[in-house]
Amino acid sequence: MNEQIKINWYRTKIDRQVMSELMKSSDFRGLCQVVPQFALYLTTGALSYLAFLNIHAANWQWSVPLLLLALFAHGTVGSFMGAVGPIHELSHKTPFRTKSWNDFFLKLFSFVSWTDYVSYRPSHVKHHQVTVHEDHDGEVVLPQTFDWDSFKLLLPLVTFDPAAIFRTIRTWVRCARGDMRDKGEWINKVVPESNTALRREHRDWARTVVLGHLSLATLFVATGNWFLVIIFTFGCFLAPWLAVLCALPQHIGLSPNVSDFRLCCRTYTCSWLPAFLYWNLQYHVEHHMFPAVPFYNLPRLRKAIEHDLPPAPHGLWATWSEILPILKKQREDPHYTFVPKLPGNEGDLVGDDALAMEAARAT
Repeated sequence: MNEQIKINWYRTKIDRQVMSELMKSSDFRGLCQVVPQFALYLTTGALSYLAFLNIHAANWQWSVPLLLLALFAHGTVGSFMGAVGPIHELSHKTPFRTKSWNDFFLKLFSFVSWTDYVSYRPSHVKHHQVTVHEDHDGEVVLPQTFDWDSFKLLLPLVTFDPAAIFRTIRTWVRCARGDMRDKGEWINKVVPESNTALRREHRDWARTVVLGHLSLATLFVATGNWFLVIIFTFGCFLAPWLAVLCALPQHIGLSPNVSDFRLCCRTYTCSWLPAFLYWNLQYHVEHHMFPAVPFYNLPRLRKAIEHDLPPAPHGLWATWSEILPILKKQREDPHYTFVPKLPGNEGDLVGDDALAMEAARAT
C-alpha cells in the first residue's frame, strides 16, 4: 500500500506470563468450534429440506409455516458462516495451532459463505493497524448509519435481499474474470495491481467459488433436489438479523482518529449462543488490543484487563439500547461521537517482548 501511518496505540499493561498463556492456540479448541458450528448449519439445512418435502406429504397449512421457520433458523445460523465469525478469526491464524487446519477451515467456510478471504486478510490487517482512522481504514468508515425504524431495512434482515444477492454473485463472476471494478477503491489498495501473485490468487479463488457453486447447483437441479439450491447455494444470505445485531456494535457511534481502542471499539457480553456463533468477537476492545489472542481466550483476557476497560453492557438488548440514542444524536449532529467512561487507572503502553511477539503474529 502507498499509505504509511504509524499509530502509537494505547494498550493495557498485562503480565508477560499471563499474555503468553492467553496467546496459546489449540487444535482441540479450534475443532470444538468449527465442527459443531458446521454441524449446526447442516442440521438446520436438513430440517429445512425435510420441511420442504413434508409440504407434499402433509397438510400444507402447517408445513409452510414450519418450512419458513426452518429457513429462518438456517439463515440465522448461516449468516455467521462468513466474515462475522469464522473468516475473521481464521484470517488471524489464531484458532488452530496447526497452520494447515487454519487454512483448510478458512477455505471451507469461505466457500460455503461466498466470502473473499484473499482480499479480506490484507484488508483486516490494515484495519487493525489503523482502526477507523479516516482516509486510512477502508474496512470500517465512521460514522456508520443504521436506520432500525426503516421497513426497507427490517424486511431483508429477517428474510433476504434479492438485489444484494444478485450484486454479490455478479461481483464474484466479474472477479472470476479478473475484473474487480465492483470491489471499489479500497480493494485496489489491499490487492494492488502491482501484486500480480495476489491478484491471480484472488481471481483463482473467485473461479473456485463461482464454478463450485454452479456445479453443485446444477447437480441439485439435475437430481430433482432443486430446493438444495436455496438451502446451500443461498443459505448464508438468508435472515442475517442476528449477525447484524452482533457485529454492528463493534465500532458504530464511537470515535474515529484516536489511538485508544477503548474509544473506538465496543465490548459487550451476551449469552452463550450468540457468543458461540460470533466466535466471542463481542469482546472487541480486547481483540483489538491483543489480536493474537485466540477467540476462545478472550473472556479470560477480559478478566485480566477489565480494571482498565469501560463497563460492558450485557446482552444485545442492553447494547442496542445504548447504541440507538447515539445514532439519533449523530443524525442530529454528524460530529457527535460517544465517548465511553474510562476507569481512573491510566494503564500503560505495553512495549515488552510479549507484545512484540503478539504484534508479529497478528501481522
